[in-house]
Amino acid sequence: MKILVIDGQGGGLGRALVAQLLKALPDQTIMAVGTNALATSAMLRAGAHLGATGENAVIHNCRDADLILGAAGILVANAMLGEVTPAMAAAVGASPAEKVLVPTDRCRLHIAGVRPQPMETAVQEAVRLAADLAGREATV
Repeated sequence: MKILVIDGQGGGLGRALVAQLLKALPDQTIMAVGTNALATSAMLRAGAHLGATGENAVIHNCRDADLILGAAGILVANAMLGEVTPAMAAAVGASPAEKVLVPTDRCRLHIAGVRPQPMETAVQEAVRLAADLAGREATV
């Protein structure tokens, strides 16, 4: 299974997702793709097995990913202060992968029915959902 974590800006959300995914799915390879080098570096320091940076890396890796995790903004062109290009958003949206998105108001994206919650809680829920989709029981 190809698990892809996409993040931008400082990579804090991606770092948290990678760290918890490694605990919940220790036998899976986690690929970190940052919209910038700082984000990729943060996810690699958290333990991601592979890392790449930039628009082409997002587009290329979304094609055959089985599971994509990231902020909900990865589906929105020009989100993350413009770091998510229209081509990146289209690649994530068109990917056949299951997508587990963490809601955040930092991208000016609000999802009805989703209550504000601490980022740590949202990350834990995202990892539980990812583990379910991977056919495993999460240990977070």
